[in-house]
Amino acid sequence: MPSESVLAQKQQFVEELAEKLKKAAGGVLVDYKGISVEDDTKLRKELRESGVEYFVVKNTLLKRAAEKAGIEGLEPALSGTTAIAISDDDIIIAPKLLHKKAEDSDGKFSIKLGFVDGKTISKEEVEAYAKLPSKETLLSQLVFMLQSPMQRLAIAINEIAKKNDEQSA
Repeated sequence: MPSESVLAQKQQFVEELAEKLKKAAGGVLVDYKGISVEDDTKLRKELRESGVEYFVVKNTLLKRAAEKAGIEGLEPALSGTTAIAISDDDIIIAPKLLHKKAEDSDGKFSIKLGFVDGKTISKEEVEAYAKLPSKETLLSQLVFMLQSPMQRLAIAINEIAKKNDEQSA
């Protein structure tokens, strides 16, 4: 039976992880077996630079933390080796980087499932998020779409003004 200090450490970890899960905009669970240390180090660096927290976690501790955070449906993915990537504000970046890694790994690294705003999403949904444009790209597209009708209106008003000037001259 584990000592009191080990139990206290595990309980503290579960509490901290539950808080991270509650605050997270999204996260992805992966199976990292077979990935080389060099590849893992590169992946961790990419994720860290993108503001994504990534770490290996014991399945039982993640299960308890998810229950405390109110996230249901992670149990099917909690077997084998598990690592989790958590992002506090961007729900697209973690799936994008991890999906790319999974595609390049020849089955040595795979996505299990994910969660967005406290709701579990399937592996297929994680892959769909990975294929979305970045937040900045989406915002620039939105601005362009909002700007376009105004530009057309301004051009039309300008043409009407020119036509009226020509008729009065």
